[in-house]
Amino acid sequence: MQPLQRDSRSSINPRISPITAEIIRHALLAVPNQIDVNITRTAYSPLIYEYKDYAVGITDPEGRLIAQGQGGIPIFMANALGVGVKDGLSIHGRESMAPGDVFVCNHSSVLGQHLNNVVMYSPVFSGAELVAFMCVLVHWIDVGGMVVGSCSVDTTEVAQEGLQFRSIRLWSAGKACSDIYSIIESNTRFPRMLFGDIQAQLSGCLLGREMIEQLVAKYSVEAFRAAVALMWDRSEAAARAAIGRIPDGRYEAHTFLDDDGVDFGRRMPLDIAVIVAGEEMTVDLSGVAKQVKGSINSGKEGGAVTVARIAFKFLVAPEDPPNEGSFRPLHIVVPEGTFLSARAGAAMGLYSTPLPTVIDTITRALVDAVPERAAAGHHGNFGIHSMSGRDPRTGELFVNIASCIGGWGATYGRDGAGPYKTMAHGDTPDVPAEAQEALYPLRIDLVRMRIDSGGAGEFRGGFGIEKLVTALAPCQLKLSFDRTGCPPWGIFGGKDGAPPEVAIERPGKPPEIRFKGTFPLQAGDRVRVKTSGGGGYGNPLKRDPAKVVRDVRLGYVSRQSARKDYGVALDDSGAVLADETARLRSLGELKHPQ
Repeated sequence: MQPLQRDSRSSINPRISPITAEIIRHALLAVPNQIDVNITRTAYSPLIYEYKDYAVGITDPEGRLIAQGQGGIPIFMANALGVGVKDGLSIHGRESMAPGDVFVCNHSSVLGQHLNNVVMYSPVFSGAELVAFMCVLVHWIDVGGMVVGSCSVDTTEVAQEGLQFRSIRLWSAGKACSDIYSIIESNTRFPRMLFGDIQAQLSGCLLGREMIEQLVAKYSVEAFRAAVALMWDRSEAAARAAIGRIPDGRYEAHTFLDDDGVDFGRRMPLDIAVIVAGEEMTVDLSGVAKQVKGSINSGKEGGAVTVARIAFKFLVAPEDPPNEGSFRPLHIVVPEGTFLSARAGAAMGLYSTPLPTVIDTITRALVDAVPERAAAGHHGNFGIHSMSGRDPRTGELFVNIASCIGGWGATYGRDGAGPYKTMAHGDTPDVPAEAQEALYPLRIDLVRMRIDSGGAGEFRGGFGIEKLVTALAPCQLKLSFDRTGCPPWGIFGGKDGAPPEVAIERPGKPPEIRFKGTFPLQAGDRVRVKTSGGGGYGNPLKRDPAKVVRDVRLGYVSRQSARKDYGVALDDSGAVLADETARLRSLGELKHPQ
Protein backbone atom coordinates (compact mmCIF):
# COMPACT_ATOMS: atom_id res chain seq x y z
CA MET A 1 0.00 0.00 0.00
CA GLN A 2 1.51 3.30 -1.10
CA PRO A 3 1.13 6.36 1.15
CA LEU A 4 -1.27 9.10 0.18
CA GLN A 5 0.98 11.79 -1.19
CA ARG A 6 0.23 15.31 -0.09
CA ASP A 7 1.10 18.39 -2.14
CA SER A 8 4.76 18.97 -2.85
CA ARG A 9 6.57 22.20 -2.03
CA SER A 10 5.41 25.33 -3.78
CA SER A 11 7.27 26.25 -6.95
CA ILE A 12 6.29 29.92 -6.60
CA ASN A 13 9.19 32.25 -5.86
CA PRO A 14 7.61 34.56 -3.30
CA ARG A 15 9.25 37.86 -4.31
CA ILE A 16 7.43 40.13 -1.92
CA SER A 17 8.36 42.65 0.72
CA PRO A 18 8.55 40.96 4.13
CA ILE A 19 6.41 43.74 5.58
CA THR A 20 3.72 43.35 2.92
CA ALA A 21 3.80 39.58 3.35
CA GLU A 22 3.24 39.92 7.10
CA ILE A 23 0.37 42.36 6.61
CA ILE A 24 -1.35 39.98 4.18
CA ARG A 25 -0.65 36.97 6.41
CA HIS A 26 -2.22 38.61 9.45
CA ALA A 27 -5.17 39.82 7.39
CA LEU A 28 -5.78 36.29 6.13
CA LEU A 29 -5.73 34.98 9.70
CA ALA A 30 -8.04 37.77 10.85
CA VAL A 31 -10.77 37.13 8.27
CA PRO A 32 -11.88 33.68 9.53
CA ASN A 33 -11.50 34.79 13.15
CA GLN A 34 -13.89 37.68 12.58
CA ILE A 35 -16.38 35.43 10.80
CA ASP A 36 -16.05 32.95 13.68
CA VAL A 37 -17.19 35.63 16.13
CA ASN A 38 -20.06 36.71 13.87
CA ILE A 39 -21.38 33.15 13.59
CA THR A 40 -21.30 32.74 17.36
CA ARG A 41 -23.34 35.93 17.70
CA THR A 42 -25.93 35.20 15.01
CA ALA A 43 -26.57 31.43 14.95
CA TYR A 44 -29.87 30.06 16.26
CA SER A 45 -28.79 26.67 17.58
CA PRO A 46 -26.91 26.32 20.91
CA LEU A 47 -24.88 23.63 19.20
CA ILE A 48 -23.37 26.48 17.18
CA TYR A 49 -23.40 29.57 19.40
CA GLU A 50 -22.39 27.71 22.59
CA TYR A 51 -20.73 24.45 21.53
CA LYS A 52 -19.10 26.05 18.44
CA ASP A 53 -19.67 23.04 16.20
CA TYR A 54 -18.44 24.73 13.05
CA ALA A 55 -15.30 25.84 11.22
CA VAL A 56 -14.22 28.82 9.13
CA GLY A 57 -11.37 29.00 6.65
CA ILE A 58 -9.94 30.11 3.32
CA THR A 59 -8.56 27.91 0.57
CA ASP A 60 -6.75 28.69 -2.65
CA PRO A 61 -8.36 28.02 -6.08
CA GLU A 62 -7.31 24.35 -5.83
CA GLY A 63 -8.83 23.79 -2.38
CA ARG A 64 -5.56 24.00 -0.43
CA LEU A 65 -5.91 25.50 3.04
CA ILE A 66 -4.61 29.07 3.39
CA ALA A 67 -5.93 30.05 6.84
CA GLN A 68 -8.46 28.95 9.42
CA GLY A 69 -10.27 30.43 12.39
CA GLN A 70 -8.92 29.69 15.84
CA GLY A 71 -12.31 28.64 17.22
CA GLY A 72 -13.07 25.76 14.86
CA ILE A 73 -13.15 22.10 15.77
CA PRO A 74 -9.98 20.28 14.59
CA ILE A 75 -11.89 17.43 12.91
CA PHE A 76 -13.25 20.04 10.50
CA MET A 77 -10.19 22.17 10.12
CA ALA A 78 -7.84 19.34 9.33
CA ASN A 79 -9.06 19.05 5.73
CA ALA A 80 -12.87 19.15 5.45
CA LEU A 81 -13.04 22.63 3.95
CA GLY A 82 -10.60 21.88 1.16
CA VAL A 83 -12.14 18.49 0.41
CA GLY A 84 -15.51 20.16 -0.20
CA VAL A 85 -13.98 22.73 -2.52
CA LYS A 86 -12.04 20.11 -4.48
CA ASP A 87 -15.24 18.15 -5.00
CA GLY A 88 -16.98 21.21 -6.40
CA LEU A 89 -14.08 21.87 -8.75
CA SER A 90 -14.15 18.27 -9.99
CA ILE A 91 -17.89 18.45 -10.69
CA HIS A 92 -18.36 21.98 -12.00
CA GLY A 93 -14.89 23.12 -13.06
CA ARG A 94 -13.51 26.60 -12.53
CA GLU A 95 -14.99 27.87 -15.75
CA SER A 96 -18.60 27.36 -14.64
CA MET A 97 -18.14 29.06 -11.29
CA ALA A 98 -19.26 32.69 -11.22
CA PRO A 99 -19.19 35.60 -8.77
CA GLY A 100 -22.06 35.23 -6.32
CA ASP A 101 -22.16 31.43 -6.46
CA VAL A 102 -22.45 29.59 -3.13
CA PHE A 103 -22.13 25.80 -2.95
CA VAL A 104 -22.97 23.27 -0.23
CA CYS A 105 -21.61 19.75 0.24
CA ASN A 106 -22.12 17.09 2.90
CA HIS A 107 -21.87 13.94 0.79
CA SER A 108 -20.46 11.03 2.79
CA SER A 109 -18.34 9.81 -0.13
CA VAL A 110 -16.65 13.23 -0.25
CA LEU A 111 -16.30 14.50 3.32
CA GLY A 112 -16.41 11.06 4.94
CA GLN A 113 -18.31 12.44 7.94
CA HIS A 114 -21.86 12.38 9.16
CA LEU A 115 -24.37 14.22 7.01
CA ASN A 116 -24.99 16.98 9.56
CA ASN A 117 -21.61 18.48 8.68
CA VAL A 118 -22.26 20.76 5.69
CA VAL A 119 -19.48 22.73 4.00
CA MET A 120 -20.61 25.98 2.39
CA TYR A 121 -18.13 27.74 0.12
CA SER A 122 -18.08 30.62 -2.31
CA PRO A 123 -15.49 31.51 -4.98
CA VAL A 124 -13.55 34.74 -4.58
CA PHE A 125 -12.72 36.58 -7.80
CA SER A 126 -10.47 39.43 -8.77
CA GLY A 127 -12.02 40.54 -12.03
CA ALA A 128 -12.44 37.33 -13.97
CA GLU A 129 -9.66 35.53 -12.08
CA LEU A 130 -10.45 33.01 -9.35
CA VAL A 131 -8.14 33.71 -6.39
CA ALA A 132 -9.62 31.82 -3.40
CA PHE A 133 -12.64 30.22 -1.77
CA MET A 134 -14.29 31.38 1.44
CA CYS A 135 -15.53 28.36 3.40
CA VAL A 136 -17.75 27.80 6.43
CA LEU A 137 -18.67 24.36 7.75
CA VAL A 138 -21.58 24.14 10.18
CA HIS A 139 -23.19 21.16 11.90
CA TRP A 140 -26.81 21.41 10.71
CA ILE A 141 -29.06 20.53 13.63
CA ASP A 142 -31.16 18.03 11.64
CA VAL A 143 -31.05 16.76 8.05
CA GLY A 144 -33.75 14.10 8.29
CA GLY A 145 -33.06 10.42 8.72
CA MET A 146 -34.28 7.93 11.30
CA VAL A 147 -33.91 9.96 14.49
CA VAL A 148 -34.31 13.50 15.75
CA GLY A 149 -30.99 15.22 15.12
CA SER A 150 -30.01 12.71 12.39
CA CYS A 151 -26.89 11.37 14.19
CA SER A 152 -28.13 7.88 14.99
CA VAL A 153 -26.46 5.16 17.03
CA ASP A 154 -28.59 2.53 15.29
CA THR A 155 -28.10 3.06 11.55
CA THR A 156 -26.27 0.54 9.38
CA GLU A 157 -26.14 2.49 6.09
CA VAL A 158 -25.82 6.14 5.24
CA ALA A 159 -29.13 6.23 3.36
CA GLN A 160 -30.85 5.96 6.74
CA GLU A 161 -29.13 9.08 8.06
CA GLY A 162 -30.62 11.95 6.07
CA LEU A 163 -30.30 14.29 3.12
CA GLN A 164 -27.10 14.47 1.01
CA PHE A 165 -25.77 17.29 -1.16
CA ARG A 166 -22.98 16.69 -3.66
CA SER A 167 -21.55 20.22 -4.15
CA ILE A 168 -24.76 21.85 -5.36
CA ARG A 169 -25.45 25.56 -5.73
CA LEU A 170 -27.39 27.14 -2.88
CA TRP A 171 -26.98 30.51 -4.57
CA SER A 172 -26.29 31.10 -8.25
CA ALA A 173 -24.74 34.35 -9.47
CA GLY A 174 -25.96 36.19 -6.37
CA LYS A 175 -29.50 34.78 -6.32
CA ALA A 176 -30.86 32.17 -3.92
CA CYS A 177 -31.91 28.82 -5.41
CA SER A 178 -35.35 28.65 -3.83
CA ASP A 179 -35.95 25.03 -4.84
CA ILE A 180 -32.95 23.91 -2.77
CA TYR A 181 -34.23 25.82 0.25
CA SER A 182 -37.60 24.09 -0.19
CA ILE A 183 -35.95 20.67 -0.24
CA ILE A 184 -34.04 21.50 2.95
CA GLU A 185 -37.20 22.77 4.67
CA SER A 186 -39.04 19.56 3.79
CA ASN A 187 -36.25 17.36 5.17
CA THR A 188 -35.56 18.81 8.60
CA ARG A 189 -37.48 18.64 11.85
CA PHE A 190 -36.29 22.11 12.91
CA PRO A 191 -36.69 24.43 9.91
CA ARG A 192 -36.72 27.70 11.88
CA MET A 193 -33.60 26.89 13.87
CA LEU A 194 -31.79 25.34 10.91
CA PHE A 195 -32.53 28.25 8.59
CA GLY A 196 -31.24 30.63 11.26
CA ASP A 197 -27.97 28.70 11.37
CA ILE A 198 -27.81 28.55 7.56
CA GLN A 199 -28.26 32.31 7.37
CA ALA A 200 -25.40 32.80 9.85
CA GLN A 201 -23.29 30.40 7.78
CA LEU A 202 -24.19 32.17 4.53
CA SER A 203 -23.54 35.63 5.98
CA GLY A 204 -20.11 34.42 7.09
CA CYS A 205 -19.35 33.19 3.59
CA LEU A 206 -20.45 36.42 1.94
CA LEU A 207 -18.69 38.77 4.37
CA GLY A 208 -15.51 36.71 4.30
CA ARG A 209 -15.58 36.69 0.50
CA GLU A 210 -15.93 40.46 0.45
CA MET A 211 -13.04 40.93 2.89
CA ILE A 212 -10.74 38.76 0.77
CA GLU A 213 -11.75 40.63 -2.36
CA GLN A 214 -10.84 43.91 -0.68
CA LEU A 215 -7.49 42.51 0.46
CA VAL A 216 -6.61 41.33 -3.04
CA ALA A 217 -7.71 44.63 -4.57
CA LYS A 218 -5.46 46.52 -2.17
CA TYR A 219 -2.28 44.48 -2.64
CA SER A 220 -2.76 42.77 -6.08
CA VAL A 221 -3.28 39.15 -7.03
CA GLU A 222 0.47 38.63 -7.41
CA ALA A 223 1.24 39.88 -3.90
CA PHE A 224 -1.62 37.81 -2.46
CA ARG A 225 -0.33 34.62 -4.06
CA ALA A 226 3.26 35.35 -3.10
CA ALA A 227 2.27 35.89 0.54
CA VAL A 228 0.32 32.61 0.58
CA ALA A 229 3.25 30.74 -0.95
CA LEU A 230 5.56 32.20 1.67
CA MET A 231 3.13 31.20 4.47
CA TRP A 232 3.07 27.64 3.22
CA ASP A 233 6.84 27.40 2.86
CA ARG A 234 7.46 28.80 6.34
CA SER A 235 4.96 26.40 7.91
CA GLU A 236 6.53 23.52 6.05
CA ALA A 237 9.98 24.52 7.27
CA ALA A 238 8.74 24.70 10.87
CA ALA A 239 7.15 21.25 10.59
CA ARG A 240 10.24 19.72 9.01
CA ALA A 241 12.50 21.20 11.67
CA ALA A 242 10.29 19.72 14.41
CA ILE A 243 10.24 16.28 12.77
CA GLY A 244 14.01 16.45 12.41
CA ARG A 245 14.34 16.60 16.20
CA ILE A 246 12.59 13.22 16.56
CA PRO A 247 14.95 10.22 16.25
CA ASP A 248 14.44 8.23 13.07
CA GLY A 249 12.62 4.96 13.50
CA ARG A 250 9.39 3.03 13.39
CA TYR A 251 7.24 3.54 16.47
CA GLU A 252 4.12 1.51 17.25
CA ALA A 253 1.16 1.62 19.61
CA HIS A 254 -1.62 -0.88 20.15
CA THR A 255 -4.97 0.01 21.71
CA PHE A 256 -8.59 -0.83 20.97
CA LEU A 257 -12.20 0.35 20.95
CA ASP A 258 -14.89 -1.54 22.88
CA ASP A 259 -17.12 -2.23 19.85
CA ASP A 260 -19.05 -0.56 17.03
CA GLY A 261 -22.36 -0.25 18.88
CA VAL A 262 -23.97 -3.10 16.89
CA ASP A 263 -21.73 -6.12 17.52
CA PHE A 264 -21.45 -5.51 21.25
CA GLY A 265 -18.28 -6.74 22.92
CA ARG A 266 -16.41 -7.26 19.66
CA ARG A 267 -13.24 -5.26 20.18
CA MET A 268 -11.85 -3.14 17.37
CA PRO A 269 -8.03 -3.16 17.24
CA LEU A 270 -6.03 0.02 16.70
CA ASP A 271 -2.56 -1.14 15.65
CA ILE A 272 -0.83 2.02 14.49
CA ALA A 273 2.71 2.81 13.39
CA VAL A 274 4.49 6.14 13.01
CA ILE A 275 7.60 6.18 10.84
CA VAL A 276 10.07 9.06 11.16
CA ALA A 277 12.71 9.40 8.46
CA GLY A 278 14.69 12.62 8.39
CA GLU A 279 12.20 15.45 8.01
CA GLU A 280 9.31 13.23 6.87
CA MET A 281 6.67 11.46 8.96
CA THR A 282 4.35 8.65 7.89
CA VAL A 283 1.31 7.54 9.86
CA ASP A 284 0.46 3.94 8.99
CA LEU A 285 -3.15 3.03 9.78
CA SER A 286 -3.12 -0.34 8.00
CA GLY A 287 -3.65 -2.17 11.28
CA VAL A 288 -6.90 -0.56 12.37
CA ALA A 289 -10.19 -2.47 12.39
CA LYS A 290 -12.11 -3.08 9.20
CA GLN A 291 -15.29 -1.26 8.22
CA VAL A 292 -18.10 -2.09 10.64
CA LYS A 293 -21.89 -2.37 10.63
CA GLY A 294 -22.37 0.40 13.18
CA SER A 295 -22.39 4.12 12.50
CA ILE A 296 -18.86 4.90 13.71
CA ASN A 297 -17.32 4.56 10.23
CA SER A 298 -15.76 7.48 8.41
CA GLY A 299 -14.45 7.97 4.91
CA LYS A 300 -10.76 8.29 4.16
CA GLU A 301 -10.74 12.09 4.21
CA GLY A 302 -13.03 12.41 7.23
CA GLY A 303 -11.32 9.62 9.14
CA ALA A 304 -7.78 8.54 8.26
CA VAL A 305 -6.53 11.87 6.93
CA THR A 306 -8.25 13.80 9.69
CA VAL A 307 -6.82 11.82 12.62
CA ALA A 308 -3.34 11.75 11.12
CA ARG A 309 -3.32 15.50 10.54
CA ILE A 310 -4.62 16.35 14.01
CA ALA A 311 -2.09 14.09 15.74
CA PHE A 312 0.66 15.41 13.50
CA LYS A 313 -0.18 19.00 14.42
CA PHE A 314 -0.19 18.16 18.13
CA LEU A 315 3.25 16.62 17.81
CA VAL A 316 4.82 18.95 15.26
CA ALA A 317 4.94 22.76 15.57
CA PRO A 318 1.53 23.07 17.26
CA GLU A 319 1.91 26.83 17.78
CA ASP A 320 2.20 27.51 14.06
CA PRO A 321 -1.19 28.31 12.48
CA PRO A 322 -2.14 25.30 10.34
CA ASN A 323 -2.25 25.59 6.58
CA GLU A 324 -1.42 23.43 3.58
CA GLY A 325 2.30 23.86 4.12
CA SER A 326 2.06 22.42 7.62
CA PHE A 327 1.15 19.01 6.25
CA ARG A 328 3.57 18.67 3.33
CA PRO A 329 5.98 16.44 5.32
CA LEU A 330 3.14 14.13 6.39
CA HIS A 331 2.25 10.91 4.57
CA ILE A 332 -0.65 8.60 5.38
CA VAL A 333 -0.96 4.89 4.67
CA VAL A 334 -4.43 3.39 4.83
CA PRO A 335 -6.08 0.64 2.78
CA GLU A 336 -9.63 0.99 1.57
CA GLY A 337 -12.30 -0.59 3.71
CA THR A 338 -11.19 0.15 7.27
CA PHE A 339 -13.55 1.96 9.62
CA LEU A 340 -11.38 5.05 8.96
CA SER A 341 -11.57 4.62 5.18
CA ALA A 342 -15.01 3.13 4.73
CA ARG A 343 -16.52 2.49 1.32
CA ALA A 344 -19.43 4.47 -0.04
CA GLY A 345 -22.73 3.77 1.69
CA ALA A 346 -21.32 2.98 5.13
CA ALA A 347 -23.18 4.37 8.13
CA MET A 348 -21.39 7.43 9.55
CA GLY A 349 -23.86 8.99 11.97
CA LEU A 350 -21.41 8.73 14.87
CA TYR A 351 -18.21 8.89 12.80
CA SER A 352 -16.53 11.21 15.31
CA THR A 353 -16.92 8.89 18.32
CA PRO A 354 -13.71 6.85 17.82
CA LEU A 355 -11.50 9.61 16.41
CA PRO A 356 -10.10 10.93 19.72
CA THR A 357 -8.90 7.44 20.66
CA VAL A 358 -7.18 7.02 17.29
CA ILE A 359 -5.47 10.41 17.69
CA ASP A 360 -4.48 9.42 21.23
CA THR A 361 -2.99 6.17 19.95
CA ILE A 362 -0.93 7.92 17.28
CA THR A 363 0.59 10.20 19.90
CA ARG A 364 1.15 7.20 22.20
CA ALA A 365 3.36 5.63 19.57
CA LEU A 366 5.92 8.42 20.04
CA VAL A 367 6.04 8.38 23.84
CA ASP A 368 9.49 6.77 24.01
CA ALA A 369 10.83 8.84 21.12
CA VAL A 370 10.04 12.21 22.72
CA PRO A 371 9.47 11.56 26.45
CA GLU A 372 9.83 15.21 27.36
CA ARG A 373 6.94 16.07 25.04
CA ALA A 374 4.84 12.94 25.51
CA ALA A 375 1.45 12.90 27.20
CA ALA A 376 -0.39 10.08 28.93
CA GLY A 377 -3.76 9.03 27.53
CA HIS A 378 -6.69 11.45 27.72
CA HIS A 379 -10.34 10.57 28.31
CA GLY A 380 -10.87 10.24 24.56
CA ASN A 381 -14.66 10.06 24.74
CA PHE A 382 -17.15 12.14 22.81
CA GLY A 383 -19.48 10.56 25.34
CA ILE A 384 -22.73 11.38 23.56
CA HIS A 385 -25.66 11.47 26.01
CA SER A 386 -28.32 13.37 24.12
CA MET A 387 -32.05 13.57 24.80
CA SER A 388 -34.78 14.19 22.26
CA GLY A 389 -38.54 14.25 22.25
CA ARG A 390 -41.42 16.70 22.43
CA ASP A 391 -41.31 19.59 24.86
CA PRO A 392 -44.62 19.68 26.80
CA ARG A 393 -44.19 23.41 27.38
CA THR A 394 -44.32 24.24 23.67
CA GLY A 395 -45.49 21.07 21.95
CA GLU A 396 -42.41 21.26 19.71
CA LEU A 397 -39.70 18.69 19.10
CA PHE A 398 -36.39 19.20 20.86
CA VAL A 399 -32.95 17.65 20.79
CA ASN A 400 -30.22 18.35 23.32
CA ILE A 401 -26.96 17.01 21.90
CA ALA A 402 -24.60 16.69 24.85
CA SER A 403 -21.06 15.35 24.92
CA CYS A 404 -18.50 14.82 27.67
CA ILE A 405 -15.70 16.72 29.25
CA GLY A 406 -12.99 14.73 30.99
CA GLY A 407 -9.36 14.57 32.01
CA TRP A 408 -6.32 14.89 29.77
CA GLY A 409 -3.07 13.03 30.30
CA ALA A 410 -0.19 14.28 32.41
CA THR A 411 3.04 15.39 30.78
CA TYR A 412 6.61 15.80 31.98
CA GLY A 413 6.60 18.40 34.74
CA ARG A 414 2.86 19.10 34.56
CA ASP A 415 -0.37 17.56 35.83
CA GLY A 416 -2.99 16.70 33.26
CA ALA A 417 -5.44 19.40 32.20
CA GLY A 418 -9.18 19.26 32.36
CA PRO A 419 -11.94 18.56 32.48
CA TYR A 420 -12.05 19.49 28.80
CA LYS A 421 -13.44 18.10 25.55
CA THR A 422 -11.35 15.65 23.51
CA MET A 423 -8.36 16.13 21.23
CA ALA A 424 -10.78 16.09 18.31
CA HIS A 425 -12.73 19.03 19.76
CA GLY A 426 -9.90 21.40 20.55
CA ASP A 427 -11.05 24.07 22.99
CA THR A 428 -14.78 24.00 22.26
CA PRO A 429 -16.76 24.67 25.45
CA ASP A 430 -19.57 22.74 27.08
CA VAL A 431 -23.08 24.18 26.77
CA PRO A 432 -23.87 25.87 30.13
CA ALA A 433 -26.26 24.00 32.39
CA GLU A 434 -28.48 27.08 32.65
CA ALA A 435 -28.89 27.22 28.89
CA GLN A 436 -29.78 23.53 28.65
CA GLU A 437 -32.39 23.82 31.40
CA ALA A 438 -33.92 26.92 29.82
CA LEU A 439 -34.16 25.37 26.36
CA TYR A 440 -35.12 21.76 27.10
CA PRO A 441 -37.36 19.80 29.50
CA LEU A 442 -34.53 18.51 31.66
CA ARG A 443 -32.79 19.42 34.90
CA ILE A 444 -29.07 19.18 35.57
CA ASP A 445 -28.92 18.23 39.24
CA LEU A 446 -25.19 17.82 39.63
CA VAL A 447 -21.90 18.60 37.91
CA ARG A 448 -18.75 18.05 39.96
CA MET A 449 -15.24 16.71 39.72
CA ARG A 450 -15.11 12.93 39.85
CA ILE A 451 -12.95 12.00 42.80
CA ASP A 452 -9.95 9.70 42.13
CA SER A 453 -10.59 9.77 38.37
CA GLY A 454 -7.18 11.16 37.39
CA GLY A 455 -4.45 8.53 37.01
CA ALA A 456 -1.91 8.65 39.82
CA GLY A 457 1.62 9.68 38.93
CA GLU A 458 4.48 11.97 39.84
CA PHE A 459 2.35 14.21 37.68
CA ARG A 460 -1.26 13.06 37.91
CA GLY A 461 -3.87 12.95 35.17
CA GLY A 462 -6.62 15.52 34.78
CA PHE A 463 -9.99 14.82 36.35
CA GLY A 464 -13.25 13.63 34.89
CA ILE A 465 -16.63 14.79 36.09
CA GLU A 466 -19.80 13.33 37.57
CA LYS A 467 -23.00 14.66 36.04
CA LEU A 468 -26.61 13.90 36.93
CA VAL A 469 -29.46 14.82 34.56
CA THR A 470 -33.20 14.37 35.22
CA ALA A 471 -35.69 14.08 32.37
CA LEU A 472 -38.74 16.29 32.98
CA ALA A 473 -40.73 14.79 30.11
CA PRO A 474 -40.79 11.50 28.19
CA CYS A 475 -37.89 11.41 25.72
CA GLN A 476 -35.31 9.23 24.01
CA LEU A 477 -31.80 8.94 25.44
CA LYS A 478 -29.00 8.31 22.97
CA LEU A 479 -25.71 7.03 24.40
CA SER A 480 -22.34 6.49 22.76
CA PHE A 481 -19.45 5.85 25.15
CA ASP A 482 -16.24 3.90 24.62
CA ARG A 483 -12.90 3.27 26.34
CA THR A 484 -14.47 1.16 29.10
CA GLY A 485 -11.96 -1.60 28.39
CA CYS A 486 -9.09 0.66 27.33
CA PRO A 487 -9.05 3.50 29.87
CA PRO A 488 -6.67 6.47 29.55
CA TRP A 489 -3.23 4.97 29.98
CA GLY A 490 -0.47 6.11 32.28
CA ILE A 491 3.12 6.33 31.06
CA PHE A 492 6.55 5.89 32.64
CA GLY A 493 5.05 4.30 35.75
CA GLY A 494 1.95 6.47 35.95
CA LYS A 495 -1.40 4.79 36.52
CA ASP A 496 -4.42 4.69 34.23
CA GLY A 497 -7.30 7.11 34.57
CA ALA A 498 -10.68 5.80 35.68
CA PRO A 499 -12.86 4.36 32.88
CA PRO A 500 -16.26 5.96 32.18
CA GLU A 501 -19.48 4.89 33.89
CA VAL A 502 -23.06 5.58 32.76
CA ALA A 503 -26.18 4.59 34.67
CA ILE A 504 -29.89 5.11 33.97
CA GLU A 505 -31.67 5.54 37.31
CA ARG A 506 -35.41 4.90 37.29
CA PRO A 507 -37.47 5.49 40.45
CA GLY A 508 -37.79 2.31 42.52
CA LYS A 509 -35.49 0.28 40.26
CA PRO A 510 -31.78 -0.63 40.39
CA PRO A 511 -29.48 1.42 38.13
CA GLU A 512 -29.10 0.21 34.54
CA ILE A 513 -25.49 0.35 33.37
CA ARG A 514 -25.49 1.33 29.69
CA PHE A 515 -22.87 2.69 27.30
CA LYS A 516 -24.31 2.57 23.77
CA GLY A 517 -27.76 2.54 22.27
CA THR A 518 -31.14 4.30 22.41
CA PHE A 519 -33.26 4.07 25.56
CA PRO A 520 -36.70 5.48 26.46
CA LEU A 521 -36.92 7.77 29.47
CA GLN A 522 -39.96 8.85 31.46
CA ALA A 523 -40.33 12.03 33.44
CA GLY A 524 -38.31 11.60 36.64
CA ASP A 525 -35.78 9.17 35.19
CA ARG A 526 -32.18 10.23 35.70
CA VAL A 527 -28.93 9.70 33.82
CA ARG A 528 -25.72 9.64 35.84
CA VAL A 529 -22.55 10.11 33.78
CA LYS A 530 -19.04 9.67 35.18
CA THR A 531 -16.32 10.60 32.71
CA SER A 532 -12.73 9.39 32.62
CA GLY A 533 -9.71 11.11 34.05
CA GLY A 534 -6.40 11.30 32.21
CA GLY A 535 -3.48 8.96 32.72
CA GLY A 536 -0.60 9.75 35.08
CA TYR A 537 3.06 10.41 34.22
CA GLY A 538 5.85 8.88 36.29
CA ASN A 539 6.03 7.00 39.58
CA PRO A 540 3.23 8.19 41.94
CA LEU A 541 5.52 7.60 44.95
CA LYS A 542 7.67 10.48 43.72
CA ARG A 543 4.84 13.00 43.78
CA ASP A 544 5.36 15.94 46.09
CA PRO A 545 3.30 15.14 49.23
CA ALA A 546 2.20 18.79 49.40
CA LYS A 547 0.46 18.35 46.04
CA VAL A 548 -1.30 15.23 47.32
CA VAL A 549 -2.47 17.14 50.40
CA ARG A 550 -3.83 19.90 48.19
CA ASP A 551 -5.74 17.44 46.00
CA VAL A 552 -7.24 15.74 49.04
CA ARG A 553 -8.24 19.09 50.55
CA LEU A 554 -9.97 20.10 47.30
CA GLY A 555 -11.84 16.80 47.09
CA TYR A 556 -10.07 15.59 43.94
CA VAL A 557 -8.24 12.67 45.59
CA SER A 558 -9.55 10.55 48.47
CA ARG A 559 -7.55 9.88 51.61
CA GLN A 560 -7.60 6.21 50.66
CA SER A 561 -6.03 6.93 47.27
CA ALA A 562 -3.48 9.23 48.86
CA ARG A 563 -2.30 6.32 50.98
CA LYS A 564 -2.68 3.49 48.48
CA ASP A 565 -1.56 5.15 45.24
CA TYR A 566 0.80 7.90 46.43
CA GLY A 567 2.09 6.44 49.68
CA VAL A 568 1.08 9.58 51.59
CA ALA A 569 -0.41 9.10 55.07
CA LEU A 570 -2.50 11.89 56.54
CA ASP A 571 -3.64 12.63 60.08
CA ASP A 572 -7.20 13.63 61.01
CA SER A 573 -6.49 17.27 60.13
CA GLY A 574 -5.16 16.38 56.68
CA ALA A 575 -1.49 16.99 57.49
CA VAL A 576 1.23 14.60 56.30
CA LEU A 577 2.42 11.94 58.73
CA ALA A 578 6.09 12.07 57.74
CA ASP A 579 7.32 8.80 59.27
CA GLU A 580 4.38 6.75 58.05
CA THR A 581 4.66 8.30 54.59
CA ALA A 582 8.36 7.41 54.42
CA ARG A 583 7.54 3.83 55.43
CA LEU A 584 4.74 3.47 52.89
CA ARG A 585 6.87 4.84 50.08
CA SER A 586 9.77 2.58 50.98
CA LEU A 587 7.47 -0.46 50.92
CA GLY A 588 6.00 0.68 47.63
CA GLU A 589 9.40 1.00 46.02
CA LEU A 590 10.30 -2.50 47.17
CA LYS A 591 7.11 -3.94 45.68
CA HIS A 592 7.27 -1.95 42.47
CA PRO A 593 10.87 -0.95 41.69
CA GLN A 594 11.10 1.51 38.81
